[in-house]
Amino acid sequence: MERIGRQRIGQFSGDSAMSVRTIGLVVVALAIAHGVSSAQPPGASPRQAAANPYYDSQRGISLDDAIEMALAREPALRAARADIDIARGARAQAALRPNPSISFEWREEPSGTDNQGMMSMQWPLDLFRRAGRTNVADREVTVAELGALDRERAIRADVRSRFGEVLAGIRRLMLIEELNDAIGRQRDLLRARVEQGASPPLERDLIEVEVRRLDSDRVLQVGRIEAAFFALKRSVGLAPTAPLLVRDSLDDIVQREAGAMSAAADSPEQIDERADVREAAARIAAAEAKVDRAERDGRIDVSLFGSYQRMDAGFPQFGIGATGNLERVRSVFHYVSGGAMLTIPLFNRNQGDVAAARAEQARATAAHEAERLSAQSEAASARALDRRAHEAAQLFSAEARDLARKNLEVVSQSYALGRVTVFDVLAEQRRFLEIELAYSDALRAAFDARTALLEAQGGVR
Repeated sequence: MERIGRQRIGQFSGDSAMSVRTIGLVVVALAIAHGVSSAQPPGASPRQAAANPYYDSQRGISLDDAIEMALAREPALRAARADIDIARGARAQAALRPNPSISFEWREEPSGTDNQGMMSMQWPLDLFRRAGRTNVADREVTVAELGALDRERAIRADVRSRFGEVLAGIRRLMLIEELNDAIGRQRDLLRARVEQGASPPLERDLIEVEVRRLDSDRVLQVGRIEAAFFALKRSVGLAPTAPLLVRDSLDDIVQREAGAMSAAADSPEQIDERADVREAAARIAAAEAKVDRAERDGRIDVSLFGSYQRMDAGFPQFGIGATGNLERVRSVFHYVSGGAMLTIPLFNRNQGDVAAARAEQARATAAHEAERLSAQSEAASARALDRRAHEAAQLFSAEARDLARKNLEVVSQSYALGRVTVFDVLAEQRRFLEIELAYSDALRAAFDARTALLEAQGGVR
């Protein structure tokens, strides 16, 4: 009887230990499920955005703000706009006519009293050359203006790319931090279970390794975000030490832009409106104007000239003056002359400059064709990539990602019931992380594809 009682007590004690272990595993599973369910995508939770040190809904800048800041502050764009002022100054100079030249000459007899003074003036008429100069200057102003517009297009694309890199990095960081917090809670619970003897130390050690791995990933991701912020500051014209926060999220921008572009193919007229294509066409016009200028410089030209001469001269002999008295032979003489000088292009008709200008025209024409073909190819490939990238991002729907989260919860509950091992839980956690990171990559790809499409179509907004 006593022996039977001891067996029942032992059986009761074993059942109690088993139930305690089961309860502990259920608690761990609930912690896993709670941690995973809280790992929502960045930008979806106001609490996450408020807690993130890189977000600020009040002082942070949006993508449009960053582009406008870059257009106002970026030094390279200011340099491109200065080229417009340089070209306009050259245009004003080309419209001016040549100045007249005036010379003065004085002659005097060293040992006598004779002297002579002469003043002459020469005025080039610039008959055919002024129009050639102004035409070239007008075309170069247009080239400078279109060059600045193309620089704006490149800066908009660069700011978008840098901004997307920052947002993608922040999203990955928030996901890693959420999973790190969830696994950290798992570690704390398993430590307590190991101390109570309800779980083997191996499970605790496995969780500890996973926490260290995520800690390392987090530190590396913070470094990538900081580097991306430095690149973004350079793009918007800020110093590396200047404060900069964002208020957009990658999810919101991609969803907002998902249906913003039409499905129509790029027309030739649309391609011809790109700033770089227009600049290449303007260079053809500038080359044509240079040919005309070189030909004009080889034509005849006329310069007018005139002079006034005063001569005071005499002789040592004496003669009878008007009053009948003897006077020295001496008088002051005044001479006025005028004429025209004709430059005849007999040998130098500017043949070399004309040939060089025609070669430059041929080069500009070929460059325009190449630029136009490149623009058409860029637009076609960018549109195809944009369409596929947004389709890929849409495949990661909220339902699909919720299903991955539920799968992890099921595996966690199966672990609590003893049907799977902790290895299976960790594997499912990593699979869930890979899915979320793949979704982040898909969002970044869609964002970059839209950036390339906007740049290819001539405007990045």
